[in-house]
Amino acid sequence: MKNVKAPDKPKTVRHLGEVDITKLREMVSKLEEQVWEEENEDKPNKFGALNKTRHIVFRFIVNSNTNRFYYNRPVWEEWEEVLQPVLDQATQAYNYSRGAYPRIMLAKLPAGTLIHKHIDGSNAARLSHKIHVPLQTNEECYFFVNEEPFRMLEGQAYEVNNLAMHWAENRGKTDRIHLIFEYFSKD
Repeated sequence: MKNVKAPDKPKTVRHLGEVDITKLREMVSKLEEQVWEEENEDKPNKFGALNKTRHIVFRFIVNSNTNRFYYNRPVWEEWEEVLQPVLDQATQAYNYSRGAYPRIMLAKLPAGTLIHKHIDGSNAARLSHKIHVPLQTNEECYFFVNEEPFRMLEGQAYEVNNLAMHWAENRGKTDRIHLIFEYFSKD
């Protein structure tokens, strides 16, 4: 495999713009807790730093060495029609002619919990833009990069520097739900 150049990462967080999350948020709001629990139990991303965060994983990488090989999980087919427009709109600023999404998931950070400080250490994480689109949040949710706090707003897309020390805290009384995905150019 030829040497793959990593994309430029923001120093902390880069705002990518507004995204229409109406249909996706509606679909997420209808998810029963049992679905969250079942999907979370079967998720491929079981990392200690994620703490009590629950995930519904739509797509994931085959191994942590590269982002070039990934697979759709069974739940992707049901959600593709609603997810794809959000993904495409959030990544429009990159202007890639052949962009790919190797990891796509919903992440629910319960009220009063946190994601521990960490750096996404795999080679695959180095090779993609890491993007968050908040679907549900509150005024007491913070995302930190290198000790700098950020409030991410619903319906906005943000690239985060996943190679810097980062973590999240939900100090509020409601769950925080983000669409989180990675994006890279196949060219």
